[in-house]
Amino acid sequence: MIEKPAITDAKIDKVIAERWSGRAYDPSTPVSNDNITSICEAARWAPSCYGDQPWRFIVWNKFEDETNWQQAIDCLSPGNQDWAKNAPILILAASVNSFTHDSSENRWGAYDTGAASISLCLQATSLGLMTHQMGGFDSGKIKLVAKAPDDTSCWAMIAVGHPAALDSLSEEQLERELKARERRPLSEQFFSNQWDSPVNSGE
Repeated sequence: MIEKPAITDAKIDKVIAERWSGRAYDPSTPVSNDNITSICEAARWAPSCYGDQPWRFIVWNKFEDETNWQQAIDCLSPGNQDWAKNAPILILAASVNSFTHDSSENRWGAYDTGAASISLCLQATSLGLMTHQMGGFDSGKIKLVAKAPDDTSCWAMIAVGHPAALDSLSEEQLERELKARERRPLSEQFFSNQWDSPVNSGE
C-alpha cells in the first residue's frame, strides 16, 4: 500500500491531507462494526439546511451479507467493479428530496449530503481506512436494490476498506494509483470580492 498526502501551499490538518481515493483494497480484512458506526456517526454530525439532515446512507457489508453486497457491486460501472469488488464495505449516499418540516423541495439536499459524505470519509481516514467515492453507478438500479423511496436521490457509492498492496491492481489501475495527486492553484478557484479576482493576489 502507498501513502499519497496532498502537497499543499499552506499547512492543513493531517487527516485532510492524507485522505485520497485509492483502489487497492484488502478483500480479506473486514471493517469492524465499531469503525462502521464511527464513520456513520461522523456523517450524522454534518451541517445541513434547517438541520434537516436529508442524507440517507445504505451500508452493504460483504462479511455480513455477501449476497446483498454483490447486488450493490453489480450496480457499479464495469470499471469501478474491477477494483471495488475487493472493498468489503459499499455505501450509498442518498438524500430525501423534501424538507421534513413542511414537505417543500429541499434544493440543498445534495450539498448537505456531500458534507456528510466527506465527514464520513475523513473519519475513515483517521481510523486507517481508505474510501473512494464513485459517480459511476446505475442510480435507478441501486435505488431498487436499496429499496429507496421515490422521493430520494442517489448521489454516490462509497467503497470503504483497509488499503492493500498494489499487486491486486491491473496495469491500467496501477498507473492511475501511482499518478501524482493534482489540484488547480488557489488563484483559479478562490476569489476575493468578485469572480476571477484571486483571493491571494494581493490586489
